[in-house]
Amino acid sequence: MTTGLAERGVVHVVGAGLAGLSAALRLAEAGERVLLHEAANHAGGRCRSYEDRELGRRIDNGNHLLFSANRAALDFLTAIGARDSLIEQPEPVFPYLDLATGTRFTLRPNAGRLPWWILSKRRRVPGSRARDYAVLWRLMRANRSQTVAALAPAQGPVYRALVEPLSVAVLNTAPEEGSAWLLGRMLGLSFANGGRDCRALIVREGLSESFIEPALRRLALLGVETRFATRLRSLAIENRRVAALQFNAASLALGPGDRVVLAVPAPVAASLLPDLAVPTEMRAIVNAHYRLPQPYAPANGIPFLALLGGTAHWVFFRGDVASVTVSAADGLADEPAEALAPRLWADVAAALGQAGASLPPWRIVKEKQATFAQTPAQLLRRPAAAGTLDNLWLAGDWTETGLPATIEGAIRSGATAAALAVGATATAGRRSGLGSTPATGASASARASWREASSSAEGRVPALN
Repeated sequence: MTTGLAERGVVHVVGAGLAGLSAALRLAEAGERVLLHEAANHAGGRCRSYEDRELGRRIDNGNHLLFSANRAALDFLTAIGARDSLIEQPEPVFPYLDLATGTRFTLRPNAGRLPWWILSKRRRVPGSRARDYAVLWRLMRANRSQTVAALAPAQGPVYRALVEPLSVAVLNTAPEEGSAWLLGRMLGLSFANGGRDCRALIVREGLSESFIEPALRRLALLGVETRFATRLRSLAIENRRVAALQFNAASLALGPGDRVVLAVPAPVAASLLPDLAVPTEMRAIVNAHYRLPQPYAPANGIPFLALLGGTAHWVFFRGDVASVTVSAADGLADEPAEALAPRLWADVAAALGQAGASLPPWRIVKEKQATFAQTPAQLLRRPAAAGTLDNLWLAGDWTETGLPATIEGAIRSGATAAALAVGATATAGRRSGLGSTPATGASASARASWREASSSAEGRVPALN
């Protein structure tokens, strides 16, 4: 006999960012009754697109580069019917521009696991030697207490072109304080597996068009109701269970089978659960968007470029919009946008081969709390998805995913929380003698997703911020 709808109750997913959308999707696929609550009037959190009146264009609030090893993200896109909304590079190719010297070069890892590309001067970082790449293996053997800089002294072309940019992009934290263990995880799950897991993917139109709008449509088809402008103010807790949710001016009582997935930012979770330890230090990301006089298509066909020796770290091209990302940007976040726009435009103009070009229409977007500071000390404050309450689970890129705080980690955290919520119902059903299955109407593929979500983070690699 399977657990019926009355026994299972409703799963309330609080937060419609990527973690919440991922959790809601997996729960709905498993046959659960899901109600999705979002404090804002839109979904997506920090991963979304919007119409910018200054530019007259639709832009993303941040730029994201994924790898072909981002299987949780790619599985999510497949599930919502948006897998083909990404531009996928056929080979692992990463173009660079050294703004200090004007030198352009391309990093080209080979497809197989044996990294013979480091033996080729045409594929590796200019001026580097094969033995210089031993630093990558040291990082992959790092422990949780070590920083990137402790294992990778700040010198040499491999550090400047690979280690430091990856630390800043993946961890949103400078090498001097960034977690070597987390960066080593990224390297071990991507570059160490060969170039086939390092092919770059970027959204074709926008973050919302790829991740958010298709997810909301899929959830609606699965019967999930989404309530916007519904801010959770407090939790009523009784006997190790959430008994009620206080939203704005209305309180929602929970039944015996109701459950909660809390997929909100770390500071919000800490305010709702005062005894919860969460990361407390945050790091900023600054993005700049420029409307070019005409569409720009790089000659190599690759719509992004890594920048060295300037202020900007990455520039992405989409039609007539060039978008810049500066990670670990606490030093820039307090500067006036009017000062940042020309400073970052100088780097973009150089990338376009148009040094000295006039400043076009622009928009600066600052995320002062883009991610938590991914330092060894802050890693210790990442909570597990399952806490001390019997009917509440946590989701978010700040939870203990074993991955950096990126798209991949956020989506994986939602799947993990969903799997635990479904498993809790199954356990309760067995205790009551109902002999429940994971969920009524669950498909074999959905059950495989639960098992995958519950497994370790091996085989997963984060996206670059």
